Amino acid sequence: MATPATDAAPGFAELPLREELLDALARLGYEEPTPIQREAIPHLVEGRDLLGQAATGTGKTAAFALPILQRMAEQGEQPEGSTPMALVLVPTRELAVQVCEAVHRYGRDLGVRVLPVYGGQPIGRQIRSLERGVDVVVATPGRALDHLGRGTLDLAGLTMTVLDEADEMFDMGFAEDIEAILEEIPDDCQTVLFSATMPPRIERMASGNLTDPVRIQIARETRDVDEAPLVRQTAYVVPRAHKPAAIGRLLDVESPTAAIVFCRTREEVDQLTEALNGRGHRAEALHGGMSQEQRDRTLGRLRSGTTDLVVATDVAARGLDIEHLSHVVNYNVPSAPDSYVHRIGRVGRAGREGVAITLVEPREHRMLKSIRRATDYTITVEKIPTIADIRARRLELTSAALRESLLDDDAEDDREHFRVVVETLADEFDVMEVALAAVKLAHEASGAVEDEEEIPEVSIKPEQKDKGRARGDGGKRPQRGERDGQQRGGRRTAGGMTRLFIGAGRGAKVRPQDLVGAITGESELRGRDIGHIEIAERFSLVEVPEAAADDVISALKNTTIKGRKAAVRRDAKDVG
Repeated sequence: MATPATDAAPGFAELPLREELLDALARLGYEEPTPIQREAIPHLVEGRDLLGQAATGTGKTAAFALPILQRMAEQGEQPEGSTPMALVLVPTRELAVQVCEAVHRYGRDLGVRVLPVYGGQPIGRQIRSLERGVDVVVATPGRALDHLGRGTLDLAGLTMTVLDEADEMFDMGFAEDIEAILEEIPDDCQTVLFSATMPPRIERMASGNLTDPVRIQIARETRDVDEAPLVRQTAYVVPRAHKPAAIGRLLDVESPTAAIVFCRTREEVDQLTEALNGRGHRAEALHGGMSQEQRDRTLGRLRSGTTDLVVATDVAARGLDIEHLSHVVNYNVPSAPDSYVHRIGRVGRAGREGVAITLVEPREHRMLKSIRRATDYTITVEKIPTIADIRARRLELTSAALRESLLDDDAEDDREHFRVVVETLADEFDVMEVALAAVKLAHEASGAVEDEEEIPEVSIKPEQKDKGRARGDGGKRPQRGERDGQQRGGRRTAGGMTRLFIGAGRGAKVRPQDLVGAITGESELRGRDIGHIEIAERFSLVEVPEAAADDVISALKNTTIKGRKAAVRRDAKDVG
């Protein structure tokens, strides 16, 4: 173990790291190792295989990069044309670049040769770099397998292999590629696997490829009840048609330092980017349909601060680590709790407060509840800002900008140029009127688009223990076989129920579960509140509680059934 340098990062000095690495960490401003670094580095330096579970943003990169560099320094300078001694597999090209940058920063004094290998980049350039010799290769599985097939990537000299964000790689369909790569590494190669989640498929891969691994699990950080969370998590229930306006208003109110808005599809990214730019925001798109050069430029502008708002698909932004990111916005509720955890893990780091915002369509409220239960996070449901709220907020920003200018001593000389204008106008108008006109012009010069339409308020109502009270039927749900209702076409409708006509039937492949899912997803009704269902070729008839009929009709008019809009109204035999 090296003797710590006098100016080394004090917390890291307790770890078995070389002086050059400790000095590099001190220069970079690192003071204390994170839990995953504190627990993993000694075992990795010792040469043990390791299976680590830790979420995004916990410091995993340094946890494996520093031991790699330690091993490289111990082996000494490698000759020209040498094969890599470490391979790091990552899910995305963006993460490959980030890991390479981190390894280069930590190992600058050691002269480390590190190469990112990913698709979308000319393979000839990568081949030439590999021929010249590299110490560390950071690769996406597909491109690594491509080089293995070409014989341009030689893994015979590997002493360490790292699988970073293994669950993400599995989700992206790289499982077979990874297995094929692992078959090519030497038997005595140290293998390290990091994953935010540990599903059975990851466990199976670990048991088949890791030898007596050290297992480390870093739980989510817990805080005192009275301590403000580093990530403020809020949700807003918004009809689908009003979501672009809702995002615009929330960004107006929040004024993020830098934000990523996650969408499900490329088309959604492009449409929302255009809508936000139309509202005066400077939004840029990021998705797999763009060239690698376009994506690199967008990420470069986000990192440098020249862009503060990116609208992205989940896949395109995986592994993206922006230090000054303040807001993460889910345009849709993530389909799984793990995805939600990954996304919000990008903010609230290094003691800075972050904000996670989720837009919830009425039909998605159960998905939000599932995320709450699975993560035990506090996600507060709030109301979308009104037009009055937005106007007040914009006035606050105008006032703040004027106050800042008035308090800026350096700007005082610049203001003198305008004194003659004020004095001339003051001879003709009241000074207060002059000031009001000037503030109005400054306010309008911000370029913000004024909303003209309120966003309808939708709430997720708490589930009632006794839904019958809301129907006024004493809590007893009418049974389908009861004969106290109205006669209708040879069949009676149960008391307290009414029948709705829905313009979609067997011809549109509608099933009873589709109708129940649409109604329960868009309204406060539960499955057991819905009565008899009849499905004809071109339409369906569904019984719902009379008291909830209008709400159900209103809710279904804003959604689709089997991917298509359908007319919804009370059945003609129920009217009049």
